[in-house]
Amino acid sequence: MVKAAQVKELREKTGAGMMDCKKALTETDGDMDKAMEYLKEKGISKAAKKADRIAAEGRVESYIHLGGKIGVILEVNCETDFVANNDEFKAFAKDIAMHVAASDPKYVSRDEVPEKEVEAEKERLKQEALNEGKPEHIVDKMVEGRLDKYFEEICLLDQPFVKDPDKSVGEVKKEKIAKIGENISIRRFVRYEMGEGIEKKEENFAEEVEKMMK
Repeated sequence: MVKAAQVKELREKTGAGMMDCKKALTETDGDMDKAMEYLKEKGISKAAKKADRIAAEGRVESYIHLGGKIGVILEVNCETDFVANNDEFKAFAKDIAMHVAASDPKYVSRDEVPEKEVEAEKERLKQEALNEGKPEHIVDKMVEGRLDKYFEEICLLDQPFVKDPDKSVGEVKKEKIAKIGENISIRRFVRYEMGEGIEKKEENFAEEVEKMMK
């Protein structure tokens, strides 16, 4: 089992995110050197070093799906106008817009989820685990694991990428950063679905016929 201290050490050495470090250590059975090599091969260490660089250029991408039933507007940033006009960057932006249309995330990242919402979900998961008869001393660990699943459902960067479900959107983004050589940021998106939020009137056909006959 990977220890928190190992994750912290690997994060300090590589600058990679906690989840990436945890996964690297899990995949390499806790071997620090192999974990560092794993991150390097995936391009994550390289991407982490670029993560603090300002990404103020980019493009606003749009995508319409199902004959106009679903529409997405997405802002993806990079560091230079040169990369913003690069075909690979454009393709990445289009892929992410398509992903948003298909997977309907609510937030870009975990950081955007309101604390109140997270606490409410933790409480719900805790009660769920207790109702299943799980011992109270392991409930908190179970909640953390199930909370990761919750974030996978609502956060874009945590969701399995629709074109390659073995990777998260966040992992795909990091690979693209390593390949292009600039920081990339998925800043915001809006997703519209036809008829969403409209309360449709339910007609009773038999009652309507009866009214017409009076």
